[in-house]
Amino acid sequence: MEVRKVWQSMLLAVSMSTAAVAAPPPGHAGNPVFPGWYADPEAAIFGDTYWIYPTTSKAYAAQTGFDAFSSPDLVHWTKHADVLDIKDIPWAKKALWAPSVVEKGAKYYFFFAANDIQNDHELGGIGVAVADKPDGPYRDLLGKPLIGAFHNGAQPIDQFVFRDDDGTWYMIYGGWKHANIVKLKADFTTVEPMADGTLFKEITPAPEYVEGPMMFKRDGKYYFMWSEGGWGGPDYSVAYAIGDSPMGPFKRLGKILQQDPKIATGAGHHSLFHVAKDDSWYIVYHRRPLGHTKANDRETSIDRMYFDKEGHILPVKITNEGVEANPLRR
Repeated sequence: MEVRKVWQSMLLAVSMSTAAVAAPPPGHAGNPVFPGWYADPEAAIFGDTYWIYPTTSKAYAAQTGFDAFSSPDLVHWTKHADVLDIKDIPWAKKALWAPSVVEKGAKYYFFFAANDIQNDHELGGIGVAVADKPDGPYRDLLGKPLIGAFHNGAQPIDQFVFRDDDGTWYMIYGGWKHANIVKLKADFTTVEPMADGTLFKEITPAPEYVEGPMMFKRDGKYYFMWSEGGWGGPDYSVAYAIGDSPMGPFKRLGKILQQDPKIATGAGHHSLFHVAKDDSWYIVYHRRPLGHTKANDRETSIDRMYFDKEGHILPVKITNEGVEANPLRR
């Protein structure tokens, strides 16, 4: 089923915030960008289309599938329901969350976490599914987790898949205040040793690190970003570091995304759009509407992200109006 976003009815029916928020200016998306409780958004550009793959924000037992959303311009969004369902993952039982989706060889690979395992004796962890189209349907690739155990203290969740300029694919992941990086085999069926023989290399950047890692490269530098604080509370936030390689070392430089008590709380677990044609950057993240305290009352929003002349990320201003249209098609 496809659902077109209608801002004013969505705001009244879904956000139900106690704060009065005006409709966005003409040509702006407005935040949240689509209706529903959705969190941990993965942002991807495939061809001339923006895609967002979020967690369906419900109790863990009810997190049993993923929807996706596509847009030609960041303003008009189409819902693609049930692109990956738990029935197509034989080893998963609950708690599907935090997608990471990449294109490779005319296929689309959907990395996800499942089951919220608490130790190595439980079945679950990070899985991967595959499809022929960005909107699926996706099917489990391995019949088991890609990573199903704790390494260096990192819970196997919140994976982000990153392709370096030399064609190497890495996955950065980890909860419980530990982050690992692994090198992925070219077919995404397993992990491979790095040059020093390490399979699971810890790159936890700071004691404040909690979860939600992601990485990108800009001007020859590697930017490592992550979430801090408790995901269910108002102080959830995003910080970053810069390094000379995917393995770091990384030193925390500060927060760039956090709550604004006049706009929303719990702003965190993000990803990014980078539009090459005009070098514009957008941060895609979830946040909690004012007046809401339930942990799963989370909505997906988009705001602009900027850099200073030294390449540092400037603090993001979270907004209700969101971003202007930016069509990818020339």
